[in-house]
Amino acid sequence: MPRIITIGREFGSGGRELGRRIADDLKIAYYDNEIITRIAERTDLSEDYVKHVMESEPSALLPITVGRSFYMRMDPVMEQNNAIYREQSHLILELAEKSDCVIVGRSADYILRQMQPFRLFVYAQKEHKLERCRKRAAEQEHFTDRELWRHIRDVDRRRARYYQFFTGQTWGDRLNYDLCINTSNAGIKELAEAITRLVG
Repeated sequence: MPRIITIGREFGSGGRELGRRIADDLKIAYYDNEIITRIAERTDLSEDYVKHVMESEPSALLPITVGRSFYMRMDPVMEQNNAIYREQSHLILELAEKSDCVIVGRSADYILRQMQPFRLFVYAQKEHKLERCRKRAAEQEHFTDRELWRHIRDVDRRRARYYQFFTGQTWGDRLNYDLCINTSNAGIKELAEAITRLVG
């Protein structure tokens, strides 16, 4: 069975960098934004639109019931969103079956649950997330700390609601992961090396 590592992460926690370093250390495939590109190619939708759907919270938080399925059929926007999620699920399964890999975000931990991936969730304290965002994104330099923190929380809220809507599970709940990592007081490089030893 392929060696699969999935990474859920709070915005600004360093989860993407951690995933890249783990993949490099293990010399296995790494998937993140490439998934958006491939879905766009398969669906003839623009990458910007696919990214927008994946980063937007569903328009209604309904439980996973027949009612929700009925709602999706009746609402063309929700049906389109559901179609993108289905394509995302098919693609992630194909990638995981193809080779060992690290997959960042995209509800991969849930989609691949039958393959029993090693599931990480990465988080950090407020001040460390602010600092990391300042270093990584020049376009956010004009934000005040208050504005940047609001942006971080908005991104995490949308991720949480998207995950809950399509999986029925709570994003970031420790029971859904094999290892939860606080990156606040540890270097990403050192953490990646430790995880590589753990799963290698």
